[in-house]
Amino acid sequence: MFVILLSDSMDPFYQNVSSLPTAFFTFFLLISVLFWLVAVLGFVDIDILDFDSLGSDGASAVHQDGVLSSPDVLAGLLLRLGLQGVPLTIIVSFVSLFGWLLSYYVVHFFFDAIPEGMLNFIAGLAVLLVALLVALICTAILIKPLRPLFKNSEQSTAKSMLGKTVLVRTSRVDLDFGEATLEDGGAGLVLKIRAATEQGFVKGDRVVLLEYVKEKNVYNVISENEFLGR
Repeated sequence: MFVILLSDSMDPFYQNVSSLPTAFFTFFLLISVLFWLVAVLGFVDIDILDFDSLGSDGASAVHQDGVLSSPDVLAGLLLRLGLQGVPLTIIVSFVSLFGWLLSYYVVHFFFDAIPEGMLNFIAGLAVLLVALLVALICTAILIKPLRPLFKNSEQSTAKSMLGKTVLVRTSRVDLDFGEATLEDGGAGLVLKIRAATEQGFVKGDRVVLLEYVKEKNVYNVISENEFLGR
């Protein structure tokens, strides 16, 4: 395997992925792969990049001074492109993948005919912009049927889940971070949980859902032993 990766026949591949326009998408694709590896291990939330800038009706929230912040502007742009309703990390991953595939094969099949220099740079920049646009469109189409999977079902079932025991799935739980799994007889539900840092919850701990904070879509938790008065 490593012999193939280090062989001279792989040089064109490495040259393509490390030069404009493919290099732009290569960078974000590598970041996405690393992120998902870390997320699977439970060290980060999959929606770590998200922000609460869109209301329930999909409109951007405007501050009292009438000025939109940078997250508000980005949320409005995502809404206009049809990229709302799923975690931003998924959007970035899909855009990186589609953009990488398109730019790589365009470079692989057509760039040998373009001389090196300024003309090659201009062509690379043009392909980058087109690939980014196509990747955004493809991502918007792909995530459309996925949106129902990411709806906040916790809001409608929050009260019925209070008092239930869940299993911490992240490396820690504090005031800003934490996830737990609730066994529901199926694949299980992944819930965002919060607790004071000094409680020291770690992966595998059993905690109880004590309070639901609708504005942040999170549950405040305490240890199972404390809930049972042990």
